[in-house]
Amino acid sequence: MALRLIADFDLGKDVLPWLRGQLAASAAAGARGGGPGVSENNYECLRVQNVERNRNIIYTYKDDKGNVCFGLYDYQAKQNEHLYTFEKDLQVVSCSVNREKTLLAASLVQAAKEGRSNELQPGSKCLTLLVEIHPINNVKVLKAVDSYIWVQFLYPHIESRPQPKNHLLLLSEEKYIEQFHIQVVQEDGNRVVIKNSGHLPKERVAEDFVWAQWDMSEQRLYYIDLKKSRSVLKCIQFYADEHFNLMFEAPLDISLTVSGFKLVNFGYSDLQDQEELSEHLTLCVFTNHTGSLCVCYCPNFDSWEQITYSVFYFHKGHSKTFTTTLGSVDSRVTKGITFLNLDYYVAVYLPGHFFHLLNIQHPDLICHSLFLTENSEVIDMLPHSPLQSLSGSLVLDSCSGKLYRAFLNQSYLLEFLWSTRLDCERMALLHCVLSCGQDPQQLEAKIIQWISENISACHSFDLIQEFIIASSYWSIYPETSNMDKLLPYSSLLTWDTEIPGITLVTEEIPLPLMKVHSFKGYWEKLNSNLEYVKYSKPHLHYNNSVVRREWHKLISEEKTGKRRSTVYVRIILDNAIKVISNLEAKNLEPRLTPLFQEEDNHQQLLIGLMVSELRDHLLRHLQGVEKKKIEQMVLDYVSKLLDLICQILEASWRKHNLHPWALHFNRQASAAEFAVFHIMTRILEATNTLFLPLPPGFHTLHMILGVRCLPLHNLLHYIDHGVLLLTEAAVTRLMKDLDNTEKNEKLKFSIIMRLPPLTGQKICRLWDHPVSSNMISRNHVKQLLQNYNKQPWSSVMDKSSFSVEFLPLNYFIHILTDIESSNPALYAFEGHDNVDAKFVEEAALKHTAMLLGL
Repeated sequence: MALRLIADFDLGKDVLPWLRGQLAASAAAGARGGGPGVSENNYECLRVQNVERNRNIIYTYKDDKGNVCFGLYDYQAKQNEHLYTFEKDLQVVSCSVNREKTLLAASLVQAAKEGRSNELQPGSKCLTLLVEIHPINNVKVLKAVDSYIWVQFLYPHIESRPQPKNHLLLLSEEKYIEQFHIQVVQEDGNRVVIKNSGHLPKERVAEDFVWAQWDMSEQRLYYIDLKKSRSVLKCIQFYADEHFNLMFEAPLDISLTVSGFKLVNFGYSDLQDQEELSEHLTLCVFTNHTGSLCVCYCPNFDSWEQITYSVFYFHKGHSKTFTTTLGSVDSRVTKGITFLNLDYYVAVYLPGHFFHLLNIQHPDLICHSLFLTENSEVIDMLPHSPLQSLSGSLVLDSCSGKLYRAFLNQSYLLEFLWSTRLDCERMALLHCVLSCGQDPQQLEAKIIQWISENISACHSFDLIQEFIIASSYWSIYPETSNMDKLLPYSSLLTWDTEIPGITLVTEEIPLPLMKVHSFKGYWEKLNSNLEYVKYSKPHLHYNNSVVRREWHKLISEEKTGKRRSTVYVRIILDNAIKVISNLEAKNLEPRLTPLFQEEDNHQQLLIGLMVSELRDHLLRHLQGVEKKKIEQMVLDYVSKLLDLICQILEASWRKHNLHPWALHFNRQASAAEFAVFHIMTRILEATNTLFLPLPPGFHTLHMILGVRCLPLHNLLHYIDHGVLLLTEAAVTRLMKDLDNTEKNEKLKFSIIMRLPPLTGQKICRLWDHPVSSNMISRNHVKQLLQNYNKQPWSSVMDKSSFSVEFLPLNYFIHILTDIESSNPALYAFEGHDNVDAKFVEEAALKHTAMLLGL
């Protein structure tokens, strides 16, 4: 299925065998006249009550007398231990154990049985106790009130050494939160007791709240209070030195009432009375290490026909409200909507109806999130029992008593990518699988295989563009924070196509008001995200527009011979050399395709310019990151772009089993070569749109395949429109490999006429043909006459040295001779074996006669 759930804990496997061992031991003790034990009939009462920060799991069960027993599963040691037994038939509201496993806090109510009086305390519905359990000793009553109480020990200390003070949160149905400070001391060896248990210091943390959520991993308390009928989300961060801070306040546009009350992740009791306290809304806060802050909200279902839910992306400054129609109106929704935190994504699903995978890092375009309806087989493979998202990727299935780590199932998403036919799903799945980050080389190979099979299947976006941009982004993203703001994530800027089955409304929302001025860790990243939303418009994503302008300037200067400082150009070309070296160092296997085997000056300039501009872009906006690290990140990023292009070409070459003779002009093109030529043309189209560099040698290989695959008129059309580039290497091979048949002469002449003047002069000397000789002679005479200063007749001619039958021609020849003799080194004719000197003379005579009109 789309979600991959790995069980970290299972009551049936990790606790039941131990309990059965206890049962056997108690049975043996009973035979010897021992006390009560665990009954097989009471296993059904076994349930998870709480999961602490260190992943220790507290569970309860009943012995054969109906007493409530508290047990603990040590996640690190993989062992169970008995904590405490309450010798009454009670029901657990909430419980928590401190990190040292010396104190147990529990909130209990009388089990509902007819005709049974209240055995707790007169006038009280709920009893909250603090028990010394190392060893079992005193029990202190913290609260005995007629309202429900929930408890939670703080775990601010990561180190293993025991702490003298413990801190306990106490939440009341009366809508206040207190923190108790409990000091413990050791007596008689290892015996741990509460110091001054008659008077435990406490302080009020919050009050008048209607909803609260506990984040065990980060030790944060989120709660909502109503100010003038307006919901305000607040967050308190607890620290190791006993103090806590109110971190932010954020207004929430949701409907809550003063009479409502709901808690999230304060224990997992199935107490039925708690349902009466809830408004049945679903609300939870999710964060991740990148500084994201999302609030997911689903109100009461107004009808069984459609469901509306909202996600407030506070780190992006907007909210999105989704409305989906339930396909089967007759099937009533018996389970609520589920929100799960999956790091870069939030999963929203209703079993049997829909599954929505929301991209929280890049939520702007709906196509980057995956939405599936009940028509998809994926829906049937999702867990049907309600799951509770704890902290990070932890998920609890309280019905089965299993604790999972939830991930996106990369292999299943890849399979789905092959089968889906919708562009929006292809786009979302491509980004989902790339974000998983598992074995990127193998993953990229599979995606490239999919692209090669579906190269023309997408109409809403370019597959090659999207893959190159997205994969390059994810290759560099983990290096440092804020990269999501500085590097392009997608080739698309807008998406106008509707997503089947869902409608969307996007609204700007007020940003959280930070209440502190010094930030570290997550809070520093969140504050950076909020500052970006406030002040960075337009967006800071890098693009190649500056590179495009600068590259065209350099190419223009090259053509006119007025290129700027050679030092500047040398620096740019050195950047390209570094990129190619970086790429070759990471790819030790020999390439099938003949790339990087020539100096492609134009592409090297483009590579070097991109390195220079991207480095400057990151240096401007990445504060506190070493320059050396940024330079390496830039080299890695540009290398990755080139490597992905090489991988696509290599995969196509390997798929069609091309051989070295594919690079010779004197063979007929095969269907495989046509396919590779098509892939290369699509790569060229994709990179040209984004103005991305290509590996040196790409244009030469493309041109060679073009000559082999295309008829002459199509070939010239491709050349004239810039699809095929006449590289010197490709034209040189063409002139040498092809003989002078009529067809080949026509091809060669058409190619030479389209070459730049300087390149054309070089290539002409490689072709042993009257046409090339004609061109050489004309270019040579033109060069001689460019700087000719007219001299008196007597100074340039010796009348006795030539025939005077045709005076104009004789005069012209003597002028040329004089120019050459005046500076032999400068005007020496660059001869070649393919040049016929006699023909050059005849051609010069004919050309002169034509100019004179003879």
